[in-house]
Amino acid sequence: MLQPNDRDYTYADRELSWISFNGRVLQEADDPTVPLFERLAFLAIFSSNLDEFFRVRVASLRSLLRLKKKKLGKLRMNPRRLLREIHSKVSAQQERFGDIFRDRILPELAGHGIHLVDERSVSEEHADFVREYFRQRVRPLLDPVRLDPESPSFLEDRQVYLSVELWAVDEHGLAGRPAYALVKVPDELPRFVSLPESGDRREVMFLDDVIRFCLPELFPDADVGGAYAVKLSRDAELYIEDEFSGNVVDAIRKSLSKRETGVPARFLYDLQSPYAMVALLGRCLRLEDEDLILGGRYHNLHDFHGFPRFGLTELAHEPLELLSHPTLSARRPVHQIVSERDRIVHFPYQAFDPVVRFLEEAAADVAVEEVWATLYRVSEDSAVVRALLAAAEAGKTVRVFVEVKARFDEASNLRWAQRMEKAGIVTLYSFRDLKVHAKLALVARREGRDLRYHAYLGTGNFNEKTARIYADHGLLTADPRITEDVRRVFGILAGEDAEPAFEHLLVAPFTMRERFYEMIEREATHAREGRPAGMVLKMNGLEDEGIIRRLYDASNAGVPIRLIVRGICRLVPQVPGQSENITATSIVDRHLEHARVFVFRNGGENAYYLASADWMTRNLSHRVEVAFPVLDPEMRQELRRILDLQIADNVKARRIDPEMSNVRVDPGQATGVRAQAATRELLAGVPASDRRTQVTRFEETA
Repeated sequence: MLQPNDRDYTYADRELSWISFNGRVLQEADDPTVPLFERLAFLAIFSSNLDEFFRVRVASLRSLLRLKKKKLGKLRMNPRRLLREIHSKVSAQQERFGDIFRDRILPELAGHGIHLVDERSVSEEHADFVREYFRQRVRPLLDPVRLDPESPSFLEDRQVYLSVELWAVDEHGLAGRPAYALVKVPDELPRFVSLPESGDRREVMFLDDVIRFCLPELFPDADVGGAYAVKLSRDAELYIEDEFSGNVVDAIRKSLSKRETGVPARFLYDLQSPYAMVALLGRCLRLEDEDLILGGRYHNLHDFHGFPRFGLTELAHEPLELLSHPTLSARRPVHQIVSERDRIVHFPYQAFDPVVRFLEEAAADVAVEEVWATLYRVSEDSAVVRALLAAAEAGKTVRVFVEVKARFDEASNLRWAQRMEKAGIVTLYSFRDLKVHAKLALVARREGRDLRYHAYLGTGNFNEKTARIYADHGLLTADPRITEDVRRVFGILAGEDAEPAFEHLLVAPFTMRERFYEMIEREATHAREGRPAGMVLKMNGLEDEGIIRRLYDASNAGVPIRLIVRGICRLVPQVPGQSENITATSIVDRHLEHARVFVFRNGGENAYYLASADWMTRNLSHRVEVAFPVLDPEMRQELRRILDLQIADNVKARRIDPEMSNVRVDPGQATGVRAQAATRELLAGVPASDRRTQVTRFEETA
């Protein structure tokens, strides 16, 4: 294999690239063409993303600061300097967040008769209601704690608290210095309280402000001063490698408890907080200076997802009816249909139903002998798991690999695994050093003397809920070229096959990286020798330097490369002598772009792959992932038409450039192309002449 050029290439910083992605989310909150309630939802997504970023990525960087200087000097970056830049960029984004909320969204809400009031603006008409709500619903849940530097306090992870200023009162009035108490804002209640409507006026209060309004009742023996929001986020990494004994499931169970008591990653406090209060909190909570981050009056603004909507449906996206798949109808069993030719289901445009039916029918089919599946994240009331349980109850041999290291879903996955074990399902668990991220199901069906396999391979999870939000693709096939390799993957997961050999699937960490290297280098060879060459690559994250170096070399060989990367992109496009032939965009819209699609021009014989894996080091080297070829010509054409729309998007696409500026793609056409809306039209069968978008094929635009 050719070695990548060893010249000095440049790479974008991973963390700063992620911050740039979250900036694209914030742009949607600031877009007046997005319905008002959806703009609030984008503020919520931005806040939730940022919270996880600090709990995971920033916490990891902070841990590097604890290394000895000798080890610290061997790092390729300066973590302290990078943390300063992160805080600077995040602070600027949070200021913009506040501007969007205060100066744009609140006035627009008011224009529709919705007013956000705080403890200072509660009307006399509503004062009694607020006090009664506090006494009946809130007060029983509160347990104030006085701050005492001699007795360390503990804050629950990611919970909002009010730090309340309390002044003692004697016969001469206020006495001495203020004391402080912490009051947790209870998460058992909705974050927003709707006050009784008065005509066309609708008023909403943060639960925080309901508590602020009633603090004198909570502290009757003191004069209440200010009340300032604080929140502590803790390191969310699970240090499984620190467990010295027990299997990996036991390690996960033990580690789950660590998450709530992990070291601080970020302590947010209100910008208006008195210095004395912040200093006291630092001592009581044993915080370092680097933990302290300026915030606003309110934290946990991911709760905007629950903002009251008062039935004003015109301020939200119009609900989209799920499209039925044109051939995977309920009139014939799924296995019969896919025995004739492969089928791809496109979520969230088309319903997840064929995937569920595939498993439900297998459970009821007397000819089915075995069912295999991998589970990474499943919905709370999972129809997929219910189908697997039904298969076991029907006497099938059912084997399920459950990834219990799926971040933030460990407890849920363990509950499902225990239920499946009780039902007689052979339940396999995580490997200590690898996550299993592949999305696979395999059904073995007796047909005469032969055992025939049918499989499902997806770019997204077996999750009916996220399949209505995430843009993904799922392949249903009976092609033995695919199903035999899927069977080998399950053999590895079951520990039955120590030396895997795959003919058509690309499986990480065994063959995927090397095969992708070969395909990239093959395009470079085609370009040098004058044959058709090019790549269209869509993914969530592009971070692995080995892959990026080869893309740079392919660009220098004259290969045109089109990237569509939703999130992190460490490749720097359009740099002379490095990436002149690479263009990159990111699409952020109503649905979360989640599919991984890789197309190689291959001298004119296009090769198409779908995958569970992004081009990140963790996916290629530290997870079990599967990339699968799309072999059916009709399915290739279907994917190609969708990719054409993605490339042509000039409404929701932003250019990824060296400055990470998130500039929207210049329309340059009389008609705007919004890929997600156009994809829905395409899959709904709207004739080409009637569609609102006309685009060229991606070979012509490479």
